[in-house]
Amino acid sequence: MASLPLLPDSESRPKLVGIARIAAAGESLREGHNVEYFTLGTRSLLNRVVSRRNLPFTWAINPYRGCEFACKYCYARYTHEFMELRDGIEFEQKIFVKQHAADWLRQELRKVKPREEIAIGTATDPYQPAERRFEVTRGILQELVRHAGLEIGIVTKSNLITRDVELLRRVAENNRLFVNLTVTTVNTELARKLEPRASRPDLRLETVRQLNLAGVDAGVICAPVLPEITDAPRDLEALVKAASEAGAKYIFANPLFLKPCSAAVFLPFLEEHFPALVDNYRKRYESRAFLPKGYAQRLSQMMMRLRQKYGIGGVHGSRSRRAHGNVGAVQQFSLF
Repeated sequence: MASLPLLPDSESRPKLVGIARIAAAGESLREGHNVEYFTLGTRSLLNRVVSRRNLPFTWAINPYRGCEFACKYCYARYTHEFMELRDGIEFEQKIFVKQHAADWLRQELRKVKPREEIAIGTATDPYQPAERRFEVTRGILQELVRHAGLEIGIVTKSNLITRDVELLRRVAENNRLFVNLTVTTVNTELARKLEPRASRPDLRLETVRQLNLAGVDAGVICAPVLPEITDAPRDLEALVKAASEAGAKYIFANPLFLKPCSAAVFLPFLEEHFPALVDNYRKRYESRAFLPKGYAQRLSQMMMRLRQKYGIGGVHGSRSRRAHGNVGAVQQFSLF
């Protein structure tokens, strides 16, 4: 098995340290449709969250590095830069599989204090296609079953999570568990453009239904909300209505968070599919990754009205749901 070539000329290659050195030593596991999987040796799975944005979850678990779903707006592309992989497209083409994850987690969980929340899937989807073969996330759940008193949230765009419904139910017996299905739009054609390899929106909503019927609390995150693409009132109402009909415990939304590494992929996507919006987006995100607070406030007010109309919960009463609502922001009437 070949090692991952980071640079073609070893003499011009800078000395790699930390995660970049570990990634460079990874072995190729297999290749798929323009995707290659590599091993990633690690001595830690549970990572303390350090952020100036005061995120409400304390710990993060990411079973993989990179994500094959190829969401055009993905804020997590920067994580590959730590491995000296600086082309944003490599985030979706080079997927690193963390080895011995459950073993490390078993040792690390003793660090978690009461009411400290664990977020699974903050920078990668734990149920992306790699999980079908490598089952790293499944191994993590098998370890979590052995523990009690934890607060756990999972974020995914994949209906593959239903494979583990029995494990999730067992985790929820002795821990506080919420599963969050991200749905940006119920428009299948638009979703395919925005999130080329993720499960269809209807499959994600059906997953919400199945999980709740199985006794696993599940809701919907509408994130990111894309100005002038997915933020029309009729479109948001269609999503809230569909989430309510699917039995979602809650739904909430966060606006687009666009880091420079993400903009390098997202703006060319706009030029191809929404050329009339390019100048506006460039202006809005030229000097910052966040939209003005007024946009988020208007979005929040609209979602509150829609939740009331369709009898679905928001984020109140659950710190875990609030935490995972901030993952993407970590997120008439044109709201823009």
